Amino acid sequence: MPLALLALAIGAFGIGTTEFVIMGLLPEVAADFQVSIPTAGFLVTGYALGVVLGAPLMTLLGTRVTRKRMLMLLMGLFIVGNVVSALAPVFGVMLAGRVVASLAHGAFFGIGSVVAADLVAPQKKAGAIAMMFTGLTVANVVGVPLGTYIGQSAGWRTTFVLVALLGVIGLVGVAKLVPEQPKPEGVRVRHELAAFRNVQVLLAMAMTVLGFGGVFAAITYITPMMTEIAGYSASSVTWLLVLFGLGMVGGNLVGGRLADRHLMPMLYISLGALALVLGLFTVTAHNKVAAAVTIVLIGALGFATVPPLQKRVLDQAAGAPTLASAVNIGAFNLGNALSAWLGGLVIAAGLGYTAPNWVGAVLAASALVLAVVSGLLERRSAGAEGRIVAGSSPEAVAAPARH
Repeated sequence: MPLALLALAIGAFGIGTTEFVIMGLLPEVAADFQVSIPTAGFLVTGYALGVVLGAPLMTLLGTRVTRKRMLMLLMGLFIVGNVVSALAPVFGVMLAGRVVASLAHGAFFGIGSVVAADLVAPQKKAGAIAMMFTGLTVANVVGVPLGTYIGQSAGWRTTFVLVALLGVIGLVGVAKLVPEQPKPEGVRVRHELAAFRNVQVLLAMAMTVLGFGGVFAAITYITPMMTEIAGYSASSVTWLLVLFGLGMVGGNLVGGRLADRHLMPMLYISLGALALVLGLFTVTAHNKVAAAVTIVLIGALGFATVPPLQKRVLDQAAGAPTLASAVNIGAFNLGNALSAWLGGLVIAAGLGYTAPNWVGAVLAASALVLAVVSGLLERRSAGAEGRIVAGSSPEAVAAPARH
């Protein structure tokens, strides 16, 4: 794998850290600004919505510059957002800093996926995408726990200063290591938007929303589930989330490797197994050891779908993949927000802290259904093309095109 992927992974590590570390620092931030925990929660919601809106917006704005330059501009935006958060005198300014940082998120991963795929041979594209996303998964194993510890020990502002420094390292890495690729000729906004007329692109994005949404339906409520149902202490939740992050790292790498060989079968297996494991979590959540094992499996199976889904979008949007790739990153965050809301509804309805697992299982199973539909449509299309070619006369097939 090219060394340029390391620069992309470092940027992904910083983005993943700033996205999730706030969840562990909400009490400190709320106390500092003298706001309630629910109010401080807008720092999470605002970031997620910023990703959803920023992914297409920033990608479209970047159609007139080279991808390398756009990646550098996005890392600069990320640095500014985190510096504003670290220095914010009032809560509203910090929220604005979070939104500014989030605008870089979707476009960085979307454009970065295209760049990563272009750096390697066709049969290694999903593996290259997975290598970049390794930065995001490692952030959940190292960056988030470490950032939470630093924030609780030295103040939450210190954490955001360090995250901004990660952005600086990522910016320098992109500038030094990512090759200057020529700007694609003839790319216009309407070209990028045309990809959304492809039903396979829309199906892949819907799978992203539902599949990864299934993961977050369970993980969003992991703390009350593990403390109230499994019997863990509150302090144990940190290492349980580390286990979840380790599962994400493994699933991401395996998913990327296998997707380069058998993309659709990889999706069928990972989504089907994810739905099954989420359903079983309603039972295994009552046992400490079984719950810990299940959390690892949810992380692994959930992130095993990321490289194949991202590659699926790139393949189906060939010719104008940048916007579709970025919007698909926004789809992950849309799935997170949707599943967290649905999980909260079933808890509020009195169905218990394990009920979100059933929500996740249904979402993942729905994604599997869409994957099967997508595969069937692809086979039918390939069969129709084959019949057209078979029905052509040898002379028509061999005849050169006239201009």
